[in-house]
Amino acid sequence: MTAHAFRALYDRLRRRAAAQPAADGRCGALGRLTPGRVVAAAAEVRLGRTVSLAAPIETVPGPDDPEPAVHRMTGPSPHDLGSDGLHFATDRFAMNVHGDADSHLDALCHVVFDGELYGGVPAGSLTPEGARALSVDLLAEGVVGRGVLLDVPRLRGVPWLEPGDRVTSVDLTAAEAAQGVRVGPGDLLFVRTGHRLRRTELGPWKAATARAGLHPDAVEFLAEREVAVLGGDGNNDTAPSPVQGVSFPVHVLAIHALGIPLMDYLQFEDLVPACAQAGRWSFLCVVAPLRLAGGTGSPVNPIAVL
Repeated sequence: MTAHAFRALYDRLRRRAAAQPAADGRCGALGRLTPGRVVAAAAEVRLGRTVSLAAPIETVPGPDDPEPAVHRMTGPSPHDLGSDGLHFATDRFAMNVHGDADSHLDALCHVVFDGELYGGVPAGSLTPEGARALSVDLLAEGVVGRGVLLDVPRLRGVPWLEPGDRVTSVDLTAAEAAQGVRVGPGDLLFVRTGHRLRRTELGPWKAATARAGLHPDAVEFLAEREVAVLGGDGNNDTAPSPVQGVSFPVHVLAIHALGIPLMDYLQFEDLVPACAQAGRWSFLCVVAPLRLAGGTGSPVNPIAVL
């Protein structure tokens, strides 16, 4: 996609988002998660089976995770372990939220483009103390709705897409038809590229420079279907970027233009067989980010309920 075509797509999507203000006051595409749609999503539960869509948090450095999460035990002390009475096991955890290995959610303040955040919020609202607007705290009440998984490698008859491959809007439409499901307003859309399976089978690689993801034109599919949240098993963006001068065009289009929060580096290898066994690719999905005022994102463990 040329830089000119990308800018035209960005402007078109931004105008579309501005013409569809949230009915209930929730910011961005989250406004599509109306109480009625949440109630309808609950009807997706038929088996009572729960499946995690998060990968185990990495604590060992790797090509795609040079600064892994740090987990340290802070108690009990060796003295406590050898003494009678009451003691507690305690620990401390630190994480680079927006890395290339761990499952996380991007808040609407995550993307700065042309000196602004989503909705024209000035970039100056980002301070050393945190984001003054559009932070992950907007999701404090959680994200609950109908989840839909579109499995693009399944469509193409391969275990995974190779790094650099791109999922287009045509792929998404074809995956719907092949799986007998349709993405609709307020849905949480999950797109599988097989990134996590490839990493498990072949080992980690430098995903920052080579990964499968969505082509920018696929974001138009999200807008037309009025998706509330997008999640992928990679970064959602392809690397290398198909747009010169814009490293993460899908992040810009989805978060900055449309106000759609993203979830990156999820894992669907447990969900795929569960959906196949159930004979359907939709489910109730519950996402509960940390309540962190000013945060640009959060580690996350989405739960699918079939």
